[in-house]
Amino acid sequence: MWSPSETPRPEQPTGRQPTVLMTAVKAGRVNQGRVLQALHDLGPLSRADLARLAGVSRATIGSIVQPLLERGLLAEGEPQRGATPGGKPARPLWFAPDSPPLAAVHLVPGWVEAALVSADGRILAAASGRFRVTAPAATVVDCVVDRLNAVLAGSAARALGVGIAVGGIVESTSGTIVACNLMPELSGLPLGPLVSERVDLPVHLDLHPRAQAIGDRWSGPGRGEQSFASIYIGEAIGAGLFLNGAIHCGPAGAGGEIGHTVVDVRGRTCRCGQRGCWETIATRDWLREEAARLRLPAAQAMTTALLAGLSAAGNADAKELFERYAHNLALGVVNLQQILAPGLFILHGDVIAGGEALRGRVERQARSQLPPRSAAEPQITFGSAHDRTTLLGAAGLVLSQSFPLVG
Repeated sequence: MWSPSETPRPEQPTGRQPTVLMTAVKAGRVNQGRVLQALHDLGPLSRADLARLAGVSRATIGSIVQPLLERGLLAEGEPQRGATPGGKPARPLWFAPDSPPLAAVHLVPGWVEAALVSADGRILAAASGRFRVTAPAATVVDCVVDRLNAVLAGSAARALGVGIAVGGIVESTSGTIVACNLMPELSGLPLGPLVSERVDLPVHLDLHPRAQAIGDRWSGPGRGEQSFASIYIGEAIGAGLFLNGAIHCGPAGAGGEIGHTVVDVRGRTCRCGQRGCWETIATRDWLREEAARLRLPAAQAMTTALLAGLSAAGNADAKELFERYAHNLALGVVNLQQILAPGLFILHGDVIAGGEALRGRVERQARSQLPPRSAAEPQITFGSAHDRTTLLGAAGLVLSQSFPLVG
């Protein structure tokens, strides 16, 4: 599993693309990524522990972790006596306290947060700021760079790189925001290269929900899971998919635009130009429009938390809207489950303020809309309130470029 050997087969005139095998260097990086993920999942582990988990020899594990020790990413702890009577005391491996930090940026309409993150997932420093949603691209770049410089200035060690998580359609290979409906001035902006030039660090840019999924796998409800969907629901909807032990990513960063899958061909026109996208019936904007139509209190500022409170207080219209909202959220979950069956759905954004009342309703609605399969019922869980999962995931982008973080 950790040190596969593959023998190429002779080419056959099948018309299919030939199988691409890993180079020894890439296989080594993947195995190093698996070691890092195992430590994130399980805590400090000795070489013997890692060897047992992987089903390989200690010598193999030694060859995998040695470069990580030499680079200063990992360090050996104090010897643990008594684990193996008569044997050499085990020394647990863990992230070095002075390991190179990771810089992270989470960019959303009107707001940016930057952080310096340790290799074990601790936020060491953070800085945030606001900007006008209609601000010119240059102003947004300045805001990102200013916040990055603020957190980088406090570190004695040079950061490994910068990860940027942003909404919209991105081309991760070139670091470009292809299109962003909510921040149109950024469409076509090569944000990655522009920031890299200003801070003199490698920059890795990716879709916000995909970075969110990395954060969930690294330190959230997805820790230890082999498959799950991480879905952001707020002013927009997007999904990051972790399937069979790896982050799913289409060519050049494509995929994840679950909010623009059609759930009603006769539905409202979406800002993308299609009719009946999931976003037209499950975002915060939809919630506010429906609240206004029903003349609920504070309709223009309606949030999931306010709606849940009104529903719990006995407001009949709020109860009806709460039920419809749960049904609409379940529609997208069901579509993903029918096609890819990730099983676990981790929801983030404004939706989590609905608490257990909403979580339970979405889960029941989703299960009722699916054919019965005893081993495949979807499970819904919420991220924590005010979490920094996406920010941690952006830091994880840096690690995943050097050491692919897979299950």
